[in-house]
Amino acid sequence: MNATGSGAVVGVDVGGSGLRLQFVYAGRRSPVHTAPGARIVDHGVDVAALTADAARLLAEGGVGPGADGGARLDVAAVCWSQRGLLFLSDPTEVVSAVASGLGATRTAVVSDAVASLVGALGSVRPGAVVAAGTGAVAFGTDFGARDTSVWRLVDGWGHVLGDRGSAAWVGLLGLQAGLRHHDGLPDGSERLLVAGEAVFGPTPRWPRRVMTGSNAPELLASFAPHVVDAALAGEAMAQQICQEAGESLAQSLLSAAAGIASPTLVATGGLLDAQPVRAALESSLADAGATLTPAAGGALEGAVILATTLAETGTIPRHPAYVHLS
Repeated sequence: MNATGSGAVVGVDVGGSGLRLQFVYAGRRSPVHTAPGARIVDHGVDVAALTADAARLLAEGGVGPGADGGARLDVAAVCWSQRGLLFLSDPTEVVSAVASGLGATRTAVVSDAVASLVGALGSVRPGAVVAAGTGAVAFGTDFGARDTSVWRLVDGWGHVLGDRGSAAWVGLLGLQAGLRHHDGLPDGSERLLVAGEAVFGPTPRWPRRVMTGSNAPELLASFAPHVVDAALAGEAMAQQICQEAGESLAQSLLSAAAGIASPTLVATGGLLDAQPVRAALESSLADAGATLTPAAGGALEGAVILATTLAETGTIPRHPAYVHLS
């Protein structure tokens, strides 16, 4: 592959489960390349390790300063989307590490909420997205730079403090309903108790299994399909949990979109494959006079779109918390 024109544009999406990278050159997209996800060290996310992985993936594709031998492609622009940018990293340090590590002419580092929105919309335009996976977070913006612009993050507080409507939240409420039946309390569910015992063993083991360890959200989320199955079978408490999950996601999405003129609303995440949850989300939005637009893509697609915009125009909308440029 010979380096011509302005070089390749690169999108990178970093999450807890993995790093995904894709580059585009002359209108052609590379395959999606992967590496391990964010590693947390004493000072936060280990960005040096992540950028080294990304540089290696690019070099294997003949791109960037680390490419071995022969002609190679320069990097015209890179957009680095990172989970935990707000809480686990110094954005200035991330920009510096990415710019030096990948050797791009222009570098943008954005919160994964921004990349998720752009990917879901398929372009850089006003809108809001709610993402319902293991956790739940909503984000909306008009991409304005003036004082009256809207950049709004809703929820994403984790399985203990928030993430209402997420798979972990659904799983947690399902297990609580099972324990209420075990204790002879109102609003319990025998079906969810039996399902919980099949998954997690006898009830005395549940607290330690789902309340300790770094994988507690994933363990709780693993029970969400059992709640959905029970809801589809007509179990009243499971139906109520799924209804409340969809309503909570709608509330977060509408809150994130507040103040944006004519926003496009989108929703992503594996929990939305659950018909009872999605139906409750769409019904709640309809009651508010709003509708969902099908999502075009995810955070990696958003990072590629932002990198392309950066290469073509020299900039993307800035924000002191969510978007940083070198």
